[in-house]
Amino acid sequence: MTKQITKILIANRGEIACRVIKTARKMGIATVAVYSDADRKALHVRMADEAVHIGASPAIESYLVVDKIIAAATETGADAIHPGYGFLSENPDFVRACEKAGITFIGPSAESMEAMGLKDAAKKLMDEAGVPITPGYHGKDQDAKLLKAKAGMIGYPVLIKAVAGGGGKGMRKVEAEADFDAMLASCQREAKSSFGNDDVLIEKYIQSPRHIEVQVFGDTHGNVVHMFERDCSLQRRHQKVIEEAPAPGMTEAVRKAMTEAAVKAAKAVDYVGAGTVEFIVDGSGKLRKDGFWFMEMNTRLQVEHPVTEMITGLDLVELQIRVAQGEKLPKQGEIKMEGHAVEARLYAEDPANDFLPSVGRINTLYLGTDNRVDSAYESYDRVDANRTARVSQFYDPMIAKVITHCDERKKAIGELAVHLYSLTVEPIKTNAAYLYRVCQIDEFLAGNVSTVFLAENHVSIIETIESRQEQRDLDVVMGATVRDLDKLYDSYKAYGGFRSNDHKYKISWRLNSSAETVLGYYVDGRPYEVKVTQTPHNWTYLINGLKLRESHLEDATTLDDLIYASEEAVCWSGIDQNGVRAVEGVTLKLTKSPPLELSSASSNALTAPMPGKIIAVNAKAGDAVKAGEPLIIMEAMKMEMTLETPRDGVVAEVSAAVDALVSDGEMLLALEPIEKEK
Repeated sequence: MTKQITKILIANRGEIACRVIKTARKMGIATVAVYSDADRKALHVRMADEAVHIGASPAIESYLVVDKIIAAATETGADAIHPGYGFLSENPDFVRACEKAGITFIGPSAESMEAMGLKDAAKKLMDEAGVPITPGYHGKDQDAKLLKAKAGMIGYPVLIKAVAGGGGKGMRKVEAEADFDAMLASCQREAKSSFGNDDVLIEKYIQSPRHIEVQVFGDTHGNVVHMFERDCSLQRRHQKVIEEAPAPGMTEAVRKAMTEAAVKAAKAVDYVGAGTVEFIVDGSGKLRKDGFWFMEMNTRLQVEHPVTEMITGLDLVELQIRVAQGEKLPKQGEIKMEGHAVEARLYAEDPANDFLPSVGRINTLYLGTDNRVDSAYESYDRVDANRTARVSQFYDPMIAKVITHCDERKKAIGELAVHLYSLTVEPIKTNAAYLYRVCQIDEFLAGNVSTVFLAENHVSIIETIESRQEQRDLDVVMGATVRDLDKLYDSYKAYGGFRSNDHKYKISWRLNSSAETVLGYYVDGRPYEVKVTQTPHNWTYLINGLKLRESHLEDATTLDDLIYASEEAVCWSGIDQNGVRAVEGVTLKLTKSPPLELSSASSNALTAPMPGKIIAVNAKAGDAVKAGEPLIIMEAMKMEMTLETPRDGVVAEVSAAVDALVSDGEMLLALEPIEKEK
């Protein structure tokens, strides 16, 4: 018997709230958003039909307060609640509160959640159901000496895991017996702080482990089906970064064994709704039917569910709603898989600084349009009063998920790399360049992945990103040069006449003779002088004295032919009106400058070499200074650095202030130009 849902309250925020609203709208179902102080102008609030304020910014005062969520649903007449993921999505008390209020919970029963909620109890249940589990100790006795003895019996390395853990918290790898006591104490402290429960289990650590999970679905008619597998092995600090479906290297035999085990797990707890059965897999060689073990079951929709949707063509949120209405799932044989999908999570974080979150206002955002992008932020060049333009310190720093789908795995990864190349976020830091570089690694392209893959390749990824700074700058400058030549030469043939009233640029342009145009730019404060020399059928570009490339006109007869047919023109795609664009996932800020100012630019200013805090300023405007004087002291990455004046001169301007936080390349102090000192 089915019951039609007419209005859904989404007990969540961010991109998953937007995702649920889109599907509900497609189904003709009204939606209610809830929001905290920090989310007052958030996209999910503006998308929903109604919105209810539920408290202060910290989640513990808003999104995690069961009574406030239930009151909001009752007040607006919502007859169902979708929990999204995170927050209350796996809280059995919340499910019971919904039932008590007569509200349909779009998800599994409280009993199913409880059965899978504690890792030790879940593993015992799975063992009884015939689902393979990792060798280890899952007992109730938590005596430290016993735990250490069990670890020795299992054999090092072992993994200590909080029984109530999740999201990578309460987990420690122990390499040797001598490290066990300290690791156990650390794990228990984190588990107690995060989950209020310091009980742990001990498991054998699988060498070259892979993380492969199976999407399962159950309905109220006793049917349980799977929607194939996803590989989520690429992780940093136990948090997934890139996911894909199907898993690379998967065979039909192993897929059959793994999906059958996942369905058994779901049936063992009478599961209803969307769930994910996660397996730890031996990735040291080819996948084997006896080489995977149950890890845990997430009793909710997963962040990475879009890759499953892409290969199956199914809308998993729609299926969740239909199951909650009492409808039947499609039969297993009707669920087909086509192609390969890859998802990358774009985070506001600094990979070079241990992935620390980068919170704050977003001024420029371009997420791209060629592939699926799930986000709670909209692409724009300048924010307005109705848009949320801030990554909050109170919530997960994920900005978006980029999902590609192609007929082959390498094509999907290539498509993802192309998308990440010009993805632009400014001024906060993101992991876009990091993700872009991961897509270039041969081992990843070959499918040789594991949960330690990113840790093992982290240093080389960061070094590669840093080593390509000049090349990225040159790409931006080259693109800007082509763009600006198009504007400057307003009436011409390819080597014909020229006229311009722009006296900021050094211009020499003569009929049927060589011509030189000099342009000036800063890229994140770094100066570049461009000399463009034109002779019949040939253009030569010198950037800071470096001969970058030549462009041969061949059959071109006008400058338009050169600009719109040449590869240089492509360099400027994605630029916004404020001179912001991305290259290889790194967002850069370009400004124009008269070339005469560039000759002394490097000696006319002090700029921040990296993000940091100003400790001392030893000069003021009008001061005469000598070369080598320590003018500014700043602290960055837990160390102090002294910035010295580059030459004798007079201070023109001081823009740095003590205790101010500054960004990489920010102007701190300027000297009077050399020509003004005469």
